[in-house]
Amino acid sequence: METIIIQEHFDNQWQQIILKDNKGNIIDLKMMAELSHTLEEFKYSPKIKVITIEGDGKHFSFGASVEEHQKKYAADMLKNFHKLFYKFLDTAIPTIAKVSGYCLGGGMELALICNYIFADKTAQFGQPEINLGVFAPPASIILPEKIGLSRAEELLLTGESIDAEQAYKIGLVNRLFENKEQLNEASSQFIQKHLLSKSASSLRYAVKASRVKFSHVLRNFLPSLENLYLIDLMEGHDANEGIHSFLEKRKPIWKNQ
Repeated sequence: METIIIQEHFDNQWQQIILKDNKGNIIDLKMMAELSHTLEEFKYSPKIKVITIEGDGKHFSFGASVEEHQKKYAADMLKNFHKLFYKFLDTAIPTIAKVSGYCLGGGMELALICNYIFADKTAQFGQPEINLGVFAPPASIILPEKIGLSRAEELLLTGESIDAEQAYKIGLVNRLFENKEQLNEASSQFIQKHLLSKSASSLRYAVKASRVKFSHVLRNFLPSLENLYLIDLMEGHDANEGIHSFLEKRKPIWKNQ
């Protein structure tokens, strides 16, 4: 069964990606592969002017699969997840994350790589990885670039979530709407007014230009954080304990190592 749904609008100029993987739209290896394949196809479709990403149902995404964070799967999971971020940079098509409900962990990172985040007031954003004894490599780079180091560190080091109004106030969310119906309607209006009237090729150059620093930072530092995660963090006790305790539905017993 496919984990994403693709819908085309306005003569294929607008491509809509819907995450659909049972409860919570968990981003697992299968979904990562389907997203990467889709972005690669979009890259060579010259008519596309915008990509939107949203979750099926009430939530955007609960995050990446915790099961696949286990040490024996972590390298494969992380490399394929990070591959997605490079795909977004290479595709260079304007992207909008449309967020309702929970947008957590890897789900929030997927929203962060988009050019815009539009949300309704049900949205909740958070990077809870630290509660599992691990950290979020892409968010550790992207969040400071988008909202500043001080606010980013508060989210990354506490693991706490913030609501949509807080996210809008700190600049994480570009546009905020009362409910999902308004989110959908306003997003469509924004796309028609501001993106579909533009040249598709010029939009891609503009995305590359606006992200020249962002792209350089992500490409240069994400590999080092991947190594920090796999070579150092996952060789310790607490990261593995955090993952296992979550899966076993118990409190972690930290050894501080």
